[in-house]
Amino acid sequence: MGISKSGNTSEKIVDLHKSGSFLGAISKCLKVPRSSVQTIVHKYKHHGTMQPSYRSGRRRVLSLRDERTLVRKVQINPRTTAKDVVKMLEETGAKVSISTVKRVLYRHNLKGHSARKKPLLQNHHKKARLRFATAHGDKDRTSWRNVLWSDETKIEPLCLEKNGGGLQAPIMLWGGLVHFTK
Repeated sequence: MGISKSGNTSEKIVDLHKSGSFLGAISKCLKVPRSSVQTIVHKYKHHGTMQPSYRSGRRRVLSLRDERTLVRKVQINPRTTAKDVVKMLEETGAKVSISTVKRVLYRHNLKGHSARKKPLLQNHHKKARLRFATAHGDKDRTSWRNVLWSDETKIEPLCLEKNGGGLQAPIMLWGGLVHFTK
């Protein structure tokens, strides 16, 4: 891409063209390549002015400030969905599509993940429960008072990525129930 001609040179080229000079004569007179003269004259004929056409292309839907706000909201609460972000932006007056929000977040290295689902009961789990119920179903209430009912669970806080995705440690909870009378 060549060096742009100054506004003064472009005006001289247009004035000489209006006076009836040929392109070759204009290029020799001003010591400017013929292709540059041809381009400047063509632009003048097409646009009617010598002003540069700034802002070519489509304008951005979100300003840089809106993008920073969007990214900050998602970093504060990673579980917000793209639909929630679109609703938040509509309150500020910006009309944005979900794909635009996803594209902005992806550009800032915030990728969408879905949490792993808790596995459902499988057939062997159901059979084991049925075996336990049939084996111990005939016991009376007093015998169940001597049993300690316990359960444990492991909670992964905000774990949406495959390999941990942060330094948040999992929480192990254990609980027990027993019948107690004085």
